Amino acid sequence: MPTTTPGSSPDVDIMMVGHFAKDKLVVDGVSETASGGAIYYGSIALRQLGVRVAVVTRLHPDDFPLLAELERAGVEVFAAPAPATSGIENVYNSADMERRTCTLMAFAGAFHREGIPDLSARVILVTPIIAGEIDLSLLQFLASRGPVGLDVQGFVRVPEDGGGGSERMGFIPLVFRQWPNMAEGLSHVTYLKVDRAEAELLTGETRLHVAAKELAAYGPSEVVITQSSGVTVYAEGQIYEAPFTPRSLVGRTGRGDTCFATYVGKRLSAPPGEATRFAAAVTTLKQEQPGPWRGTLEDVEEVLET
Repeated sequence: MPTTTPGSSPDVDIMMVGHFAKDKLVVDGVSETASGGAIYYGSIALRQLGVRVAVVTRLHPDDFPLLAELERAGVEVFAAPAPATSGIENVYNSADMERRTCTLMAFAGAFHREGIPDLSARVILVTPIIAGEIDLSLLQFLASRGPVGLDVQGFVRVPEDGGGGSERMGFIPLVFRQWPNMAEGLSHVTYLKVDRAEAELLTGETRLHVAAKELAAYGPSEVVITQSSGVTVYAEGQIYEAPFTPRSLVGRTGRGDTCFATYVGKRLSAPPGEATRFAAAVTTLKQEQPGPWRGTLEDVEEVLET
């Protein structure tokens, strides 16, 4: 990344790298196709907060028109053509929207160094949806360009067949496995996001406070852990917590993506405790509506005041 000289401004506040997805959401046997991926949920939410965002992604050229939604929101989009557009089938039971079965439908292939634009950013958010999008060498390269935020999902959620080619299709179950290069990978990360299951997988620890500190010991200065009840953050040697209090869970898909993006976005101007509460409020509102959060700061203030 071009070095930002004193007094100059970076091109964007946050650059997100990850696959745009064309997902299938199935609730009680009723299915619908919807745009997805962390870059989708995260970038639009950040734009609602006035954060300058660019996304770097891969998808089939036939699906490029789907990116117009991001562009209309003011997101700067850098898209490369791929043999397929990534997609995951998420199957829910409406009685418990917390649990889902995830199956890979298609995969857009790996990112490469030459596909990363020469863009300066205050933070680079690495938000792959499954393993195989970004390897350790690319993560190291991105970290050489600026502070990195990482969603570990894209390193521990793997196709059950162990494949990784961009032609992979055919409804392959996704399973969680250890990240073999975790120690080296996390040494390049500033902001780490995991959910409760991932935290337990990586540390063997069910107590989130302890798991967060163990993960931070690998290098991340701030660890964000999401679960159904809220978010736990370990930053600057302190634990911060804030609840999710949605009136419904119809917008549950994209919960963690929204929480992580808005936490990092708020951290650009606020301390960890305030960013934790703010991200939890945005995520509360997001879960009440399908799709990306498109609310206002006034909406967030109302939640914070209750």
